Amino acid sequence: MAPLRAPPALERRFGNLAGSRAYRLYVPSVYDGRPVPLVVMLHGSSQTPRDFAIGTRMDAMAEEQGFLVAYPDQPRSANIARSWNWYRPGDQRRDRGEPSILAGMTRRIMQDFAVDPARIYVSGLSSGGAAAAIMALAYPDLYAAVGIHSGLAGGSAKGVSSAFSAMRRGALIRPMRATRPLPTIVFHGDRDRTVSPVNGDQAIAQARPAGDLRTSVSTGHAPSGMAYTKTVMSTPAGNQETEQWLLHGAGHAWAGGSQVGSYTDPKGPDASREMLRFFMSHTRDDGPRRH
Repeated sequence: MAPLRAPPALERRFGNLAGSRAYRLYVPSVYDGRPVPLVVMLHGSSQTPRDFAIGTRMDAMAEEQGFLVAYPDQPRSANIARSWNWYRPGDQRRDRGEPSILAGMTRRIMQDFAVDPARIYVSGLSSGGAAAAIMALAYPDLYAAVGIHSGLAGGSAKGVSSAFSAMRRGALIRPMRATRPLPTIVFHGDRDRTVSPVNGDQAIAQARPAGDLRTSVSTGHAPSGMAYTKTVMSTPAGNQETEQWLLHGAGHAWAGGSQVGSYTDPKGPDASREMLRFFMSHTRDDGPRRH
């Protein structure tokens, strides 16, 4: 296999009373001090920030579109599998545990760089997707939208045993309800044998806006041929929406990612580009932006 290659990025660390985490921060060459969006990317189990950056091609898109992208690192000292501890009650609440570290890291980047506070987004794969769902629940005042790829709804488990159960069959306990649901985009393969696709349904249900919704369902194929079904739900005013991509025949992998990275499926639709399209159409507390 060819060596992993990624554009140069800053290597930094943030810490608070809950602990500390290193993170990789990509700053596009077009950055000139004017406010830009920030995307926080949470890797999956056994991955590293660099590996995740390569697999998702997010640095290249940051360079193309002019936004910052941060990749927090979950070390083996925090979890032997490098998994985010999304299933522990102490890591599921605002200003506690890992959520407080990730939110503090986001705010530190806002202090160090010109970040548009209305355009901060969080996304993740697998355990990172479950952690992203928790961040959306805990910090709706910080993030404008969330992306969950092959992950779980926030609060789907309360320990290791229930975590494995949720991954296999979906949450048996009722996941936490969002008091202020964020616009949410979910990708999940219908052949995922690691995290059952029912978890994608539960993540969408958790983020479902209240009241009457308009629903549209469409089908399509990626350029490589993979079929998908896309379901969009939005309020009549259009100021809140969810988007769910069910990838037919796909397993536990980032759709459309680079084959050089881990847990990627190059045959799928481009999840990174579609997430960015969804993210950039939403600003915090200002509804969707139409282009």
